[in-house]
Amino acid sequence: MSIRIGDAKETFVRHFGGAPELVVRAPGRVNIIGEHTDYNHGFVLPMAIEHETVIVARRRADMRLHAFAANLERRAEADLERRVRNVDEPWLDYVVGVANEVAKLALPLVGADLLIVGDVPIGCGLSSSASLEMAALAMFEALGGFQVEGAEAPRLGQRVENEFLGLSTGIMDQFISRMGRRGHALFLDCRSFAYELVPVAFASATFVIANTGVARGLTSSKYNERVAQCREAVEGMGKALGKAGTHLRDFDMDDLLECKTTLSDTAFRRARHIISENARTQTARMAMRAGDADTLGDLMNASDESLRVDYEVTCPELDAMTSIARGLSGCRGARMTGAGFGGCTINLVATDAVSAFCEELLSNYKRQTGLTGATFVSSPADGAGRIE
Repeated sequence: MSIRIGDAKETFVRHFGGAPELVVRAPGRVNIIGEHTDYNHGFVLPMAIEHETVIVARRRADMRLHAFAANLERRAEADLERRVRNVDEPWLDYVVGVANEVAKLALPLVGADLLIVGDVPIGCGLSSSASLEMAALAMFEALGGFQVEGAEAPRLGQRVENEFLGLSTGIMDQFISRMGRRGHALFLDCRSFAYELVPVAFASATFVIANTGVARGLTSSKYNERVAQCREAVEGMGKALGKAGTHLRDFDMDDLLECKTTLSDTAFRRARHIISENARTQTARMAMRAGDADTLGDLMNASDESLRVDYEVTCPELDAMTSIARGLSGCRGARMTGAGFGGCTINLVATDAVSAFCEELLSNYKRQTGLTGATFVSSPADGAGRIE
């Protein structure tokens, strides 16, 4: 984390004319494997990263939010009695959306002065939005004296995306931002919300995150398009097989192959990615528990190919980054991570080769694309909470 809490508090005092009452934080995340499976009720395997959103706040006597986004140097206000979206300052929608869900649950909602500062790269597929949502929830919990328990907290964040913002997103990002634990990835069943913490403890391998420098371009329309194509596959297979099912989680590869001639090519390939990705993610959990970096690397490579060919959510820059990485010494596996069309890759690299890997990756990537990328290494971090 590059955020200095003392500096954030001083900035709060300058903008709001008094000392803050509390500081909360929530991390971004990188997904090791299990991409686009969450809204299909499948399996995911993310880890929280050491980049986060911090909110410095104090309660107000009225039901208003006075917010300052330090990274953007923008101010905005909202009335918590009338919780609507802000066309001019859309970054505040994530906080107001959380407040809206708190109010709908009849939990004690209070106004606040708040400063938001973060070091999660925006638009890179590392879930800066979910980080902000879970930090906002931690703030409202602390100020209101209540606690949203267990999976209900990330489900609240998902409703912000689905109902307040109109995005058909799954629950993975909010879940790991809230429930992550230091030193562990998190294997999540996105249907039952059952989860287990999986140690990240390879004897000689490290995760390296690489940013293509291309802002994630998977707009809400493209995202919702993928959701609709998966639904088309579910309905087509259900009808052809006479089998009840609400999501692709309910079908296996034999089901899909039996229906190949009855589905459109697009629906077939979308379903093939999701069904095979669920299987890869479950195998990856076992590989990580066994400390088997070679198997995990192979699974990551297969996931990336599936995302490129079947789900079609990569882009030339992502493809260049992963292709270059796989050709470098010490790389066990490389895949795009996040929604796609830009953003980041995640690479599993021999620990003693990390420094050379990062240097060569960025050099070759710039030579091939003309773009300046960035790399960083992060250990798994804790989920959202208050900074005492």
